[in-house]
Amino acid sequence: MTEHNHDNEIENSSQSLPTEQADTDQLDVAGKSLYDALKISFFILKIIMLVLVVLFFISGFRMVEPDEQALVLRFGKIRGLAEDKLLNPGLHWIFPYPIDEIVKIPVAKKINLPINSFWYYQSKKDILAGKSSTRVPTSLNPIKDGYCIIGGEKQTQSITDSSGDDYSIVHSKWQLTYQIDDPERFYNNVYTDSTKPGQSYTEVIKKSVTPLLENIVADAVVDAMVYYSIDEAISSQDRIPKHVKKLVQQKLDDIQSGITAVSLQLTDITWPRQVDKVFIASIKASQISQKEISEAKGYAENTLNETAGPIAAQLLTAIKDQTSTQQQLDIFWNQLAGSAQQTIAQARAYRGKIVEAAKANADYLKQILPQYRKRPKLVIQNIYQDAIEHVLENADEKMVIQPTISGKGREIRILLNRDPAIKKEK
Repeated sequence: MTEHNHDNEIENSSQSLPTEQADTDQLDVAGKSLYDALKISFFILKIIMLVLVVLFFISGFRMVEPDEQALVLRFGKIRGLAEDKLLNPGLHWIFPYPIDEIVKIPVAKKINLPINSFWYYQSKKDILAGKSSTRVPTSLNPIKDGYCIIGGEKQTQSITDSSGDDYSIVHSKWQLTYQIDDPERFYNNVYTDSTKPGQSYTEVIKKSVTPLLENIVADAVVDAMVYYSIDEAISSQDRIPKHVKKLVQQKLDDIQSGITAVSLQLTDITWPRQVDKVFIASIKASQISQKEISEAKGYAENTLNETAGPIAAQLLTAIKDQTSTQQQLDIFWNQLAGSAQQTIAQARAYRGKIVEAAKANADYLKQILPQYRKRPKLVIQNIYQDAIEHVLENADEKMVIQPTISGKGREIRILLNRDPAIKKEK
């Protein structure tokens, strides 16, 4: 029984050996295939990882355009110190998002921003019609119409004195040209929306910064215009814009915006349309007044020049100045020209003539003084006779009335047969 079982076991063992060998062969083939597959997979995975690493580094390259400067944000904070914070135009490498993020800011680009908040309301039809539009409301609507309050004569006496209650209304259009000169301050202190895919940061800046700049310019215009009269506002194309630009820049610097107001232009200004006829009449009257004033000033200048020459105004100022010395006045008097110089020359000649005559008379009296002391009556009689001869020297007709011998009456002798050669006086 035991032997029989042993034989059966040997027989069964001999039958199972080929089957196990076959299974082992199959496992070896499967393992090899799996190994080969895993090997290929790991190779492909290495290539993919290598490609990803290459792409990762390639994706870190950023181009900064010639009109831009860039800031690098590392986990939301600006990377670098001092000047190293800014990337200049050119190709740069940074860690890809989300480690680093680049913000390009157009620092060389000048952006124009029209400000129409002070202009009266215009529909699309009015805008298309332009100046040919005749549609003028009977009154100004403060809800729709933009306007600016401007000072009167009392307000314009001093740029720092706005006392008084005389105000006017004007409509105006402005244009601000601005530029970002400090990217770091601009990014830190001026809020801008986040950039969306396909959207440039310049577009985001225009959209986000426009309301801020419009409000700043509007405040500056309101602050400045009250110091000017309506005539100054209408005629001034330089002084008022400079004043407003200065206020705008001060406000931008106060908030450390990093923005520079390159220029500010007053593109259009007008009085309210409702008073157009009256204002035009006022302008004409003002022009006539200014013309007459100008003509009067010109006449005065011409008269002074003709009378005394170019030095006349300075001489007049010196005469009114009580501190002027006689020496200074003499210098001006000697430089006079025109009719004044002729008059002065005649006066000086007349003065010289009188002085010389007085000297001659004085010398004559000195000469006859000894004789007068000896015979005063005779000297006086001689002086009298000389004077009569001098007076009657050029007389055409002479009539002499001699006293009578007795001295009680006078004898009159009339010559009837007058000399016909004597001309009658006309």
